[in-house]
Amino acid sequence: MKLSAAFRHACRTHRCGAGPVKVFGPRRSPTTRGEMSVCLPVRETHFTSGGGGGSGSSVQSLSLQKQKTLSAAHENATREIIQRSRAELASVVKAHPAIKPTLAILQAGEDDSLLEMNKKMAGKIGLNVMQICLPRQCTEEEVLEEVLRLNEDPNVHGVFLCLPPSLLSRRILNTIKPEKDVDGVSDLNVGRLVSGALSEGLPSPVAGAVLELLARHDAPLAGKTAVLVGLEGPLKVILQVLLQSDGMKVQTSLWSSDSLQKLIRGADVVVVPGTGSVELPPSWFKPGVTLINCGSALMPESSASEERRMDAESWAEIDSISAALRMQNVVRSSMRWVENQQYQPWTLRPLKLQPLSPVPSDIEISRAQTPKPIVQLAEEIGLLPEELEAYGRTKAKVRLSLLTRLQHQPNGKYVLVAGITPTPLGEGKSTVTIGLVQALSAHLKLNSFACLRQPSQGPTFGVKGGAAGGGYAQVIPMEEFNLHLTGDIHAITAANNLVAAAVDARILHEATQSDKALYNRLVPSVNGVRRFSPIQLGRLQRLGINKSDPSTLTPEEVSSFVRLDLDPAKVTWQRVVDTNDRFLRKITVGQANTEKGHSRQTQFDIAVASEIMAILALTDGLADMKSRLGRMVVGSSRSGQPVTADDLGVTGALAVLMKDAIKPTLMQTLEGTPVFVHAGPFANIAHGNSSVLADQLALKLVGKEGYVVTEAGFGADIGMEKFFNIKCRASGLKPDVVVLVATIRALKMHGGGPSVTAGVPLPKEYTDENLHLVSEGCSNLKKQIEIARLFGVPVVVALNIFKTDTEAEIDLVCRIAEASGASAAVPCHHWTRGGRGSVELAHAVKEAVAQKSNFRFLYSLQTPIVEKIRTIAQKVYGADDIELSPEAQAKIEYYNQQGFDTLPVCMAKTHLSLSHIPDKKGVPTGFILPIRDVRASIGAGFIYPLVGTMSTMPGLPTRPSNGRSAVVFCCPWRQFE
Repeated sequence: MKLSAAFRHACRTHRCGAGPVKVFGPRRSPTTRGEMSVCLPVRETHFTSGGGGGSGSSVQSLSLQKQKTLSAAHENATREIIQRSRAELASVVKAHPAIKPTLAILQAGEDDSLLEMNKKMAGKIGLNVMQICLPRQCTEEEVLEEVLRLNEDPNVHGVFLCLPPSLLSRRILNTIKPEKDVDGVSDLNVGRLVSGALSEGLPSPVAGAVLELLARHDAPLAGKTAVLVGLEGPLKVILQVLLQSDGMKVQTSLWSSDSLQKLIRGADVVVVPGTGSVELPPSWFKPGVTLINCGSALMPESSASEERRMDAESWAEIDSISAALRMQNVVRSSMRWVENQQYQPWTLRPLKLQPLSPVPSDIEISRAQTPKPIVQLAEEIGLLPEELEAYGRTKAKVRLSLLTRLQHQPNGKYVLVAGITPTPLGEGKSTVTIGLVQALSAHLKLNSFACLRQPSQGPTFGVKGGAAGGGYAQVIPMEEFNLHLTGDIHAITAANNLVAAAVDARILHEATQSDKALYNRLVPSVNGVRRFSPIQLGRLQRLGINKSDPSTLTPEEVSSFVRLDLDPAKVTWQRVVDTNDRFLRKITVGQANTEKGHSRQTQFDIAVASEIMAILALTDGLADMKSRLGRMVVGSSRSGQPVTADDLGVTGALAVLMKDAIKPTLMQTLEGTPVFVHAGPFANIAHGNSSVLADQLALKLVGKEGYVVTEAGFGADIGMEKFFNIKCRASGLKPDVVVLVATIRALKMHGGGPSVTAGVPLPKEYTDENLHLVSEGCSNLKKQIEIARLFGVPVVVALNIFKTDTEAEIDLVCRIAEASGASAAVPCHHWTRGGRGSVELAHAVKEAVAQKSNFRFLYSLQTPIVEKIRTIAQKVYGADDIELSPEAQAKIEYYNQQGFDTLPVCMAKTHLSLSHIPDKKGVPTGFILPIRDVRASIGAGFIYPLVGTMSTMPGLPTRPSNGRSAVVFCCPWRQFE
């Protein structure tokens, strides 16, 4: 193409024609955007006599008249651009009051006339100006460093380079983000113009000024001839394209061209890059020609230049118009920034899935699919580049600034996936969750997001195996999902064990040092001055000591300040590790001689049982997380007062360790639909749900008509109840529908089927049709539907289908479920077919969401702790009553005294039965629920009663998953086939 050739030509380095070449020096500060790196000065035309223009006096008269016309057009154009830009700026500020559109000027040396003009123009329009002054002899690397900084500054909407030509290399010009390139000379902006996509970039203000003047002529431009003399680089290409688009014939010439006179004689418009020493005889111009001088818009006028002659006024200058258009670009850049901050419609491109039969192993399916680059997925769902922190090619952290950007965006529909009481055969909640979002997004073309917990490496290498889903409904790459991910659990482990180390160190130091020695170390003198840290001032306030000068504390106050007086027997904070290790359930620490006999018995918990994990899952931001971390109780003093992480002085360090873990991780399903993976508290010893933040981010991203599908751990009596009573209280979110997952195999076990053992063939009761066992087992399904309806939320039953299930068994379960109050009950085939196998479920969920949800909590926070426990035991588990041990009763009384009685309750109970006895399947009745102890996670914000015997550190089985993890990560509920 002709224009493409011109564009390629313009991108080369040129040297202007004959005569001396003037290179702009630092004092004159230069071309501003590399529209010219060198130029030949053009001498003002001198109209004297003859040659196609009549007498000298008549030509001069015509020139003066022309000058007056052009001058008026110049003033009108400038005024209109300023008015238009001011109006656009006002609309931007009205729509986004926090914005302050800013032009950043990067200069070398002192101000010049060109720079002063642009600053004044910015002031007239109402823009902020940020001026960065580099040394006159600065290097290209120094300029690049500043440009990169300005690129990342969200408060800067335009970058204007006032630099010597030697620094205006293509490298520097192309480093400026195209959306901030207010001179429109980066390759991308020029390329957009050449390809006709100018609306996506920013136009050159110098070229725009030329067009503004020409557009104000009475005569149409179409069919006229324009000659560009001495123009090179991007400006030449831009003017060519714009003038040709107006129907003009455009010719270009070097100053040394032999055909220059002939070209000018036929020109209706002549554009030059400056005025100076080159003679253009008046006989070359035809009457009525328009002469435009771009020089003053490209460089400041030299104070030492010769005085202009009268006939030089024939040349129209465009300095103020181009300055006004440059500011208009800043305004429009800020308008685009505001538009980009709004909700962006999705452009999701699903990945094609070609299921095989028989279904290969999970790892084979995962590796057979090529995931989209995570940056591409982020763009498809409306994330901005600055909101993404990539961890390799297939996963990324998402910044919480997204919540601020989309704070006014309505939430989408909120779907919770729960299950019947789990059995060793498994129910497949994760696969249902993933299959459902694959169906919604890839097949029904509805925006949807899955929100899953991060799996612990304990179960991954234990009995359970991975948690990425299975078959053709999984998160990919499954190895990255199941192992390490982005290091959140490791961050929790480090933070948790920092607290544990601080606890034992403080006990040792207080036992071996005087008050004075402790005080000198805790509040050291630096350069002769002592100061309390902010966290120490907080401790003083909690102690009732309203002093800020360390020298004014009395000995009694010093003693209260430095001594936490932790009772080693009442330390409740444990160390953690993300491995199933039964031999860490009870240990002794402090046995080395250096610990001076200060040993004590303690234990390790699994990392996901840490209170810090629960805090991560329930927090709504950095400030809230830091506050919660500070409130964590690590033990009691000898006087019975709670000791917190704030008292230890470690809160700031914990927040630093957790600063990246607080951001949800973005991944994708086998069909390329988005998934947030964040937090992973167990549901039997914690609240068992993914993070509030992940749900909040997803609900904004999917849009008002989209769907967020999140999963609650274990059965509805455990994970769902805590989702409603704890997570929904923390988030303020209300669910629209519950998807209750069941399998015929699990229902048969609840109906009295025989026990099963991993790795051993299933008894025939589970592989042959047995309607009696199915019918009896549906009692558990009916109970879980009843529990969901206690909270006023519609229920859809998802029956996870296996190849051994018969049509009669499937029909029986669906009939019983619908008769028990479910809005719908549908068989699901996502494991073998992917999203296509869950389309019926997706339709059922869509219909159920249309029903009005009357969500309500099970109890009021003002209800006494004992009654909260009793309400859950009777209404959810079906117990006759509860029985408190003396220890539990004493703890409740203590928490009442401390003001913790208004916290919700998180029951720590076996997940294998509605009762406290794991072997009791179905719907046990007539039992008393024993509460052996009651503990408090003050930072997380709940009281947790311990029901029966609950271990916070699992052990490895005889044949753990780590023995086969090098080959395959088994989906637990498929390992029995």
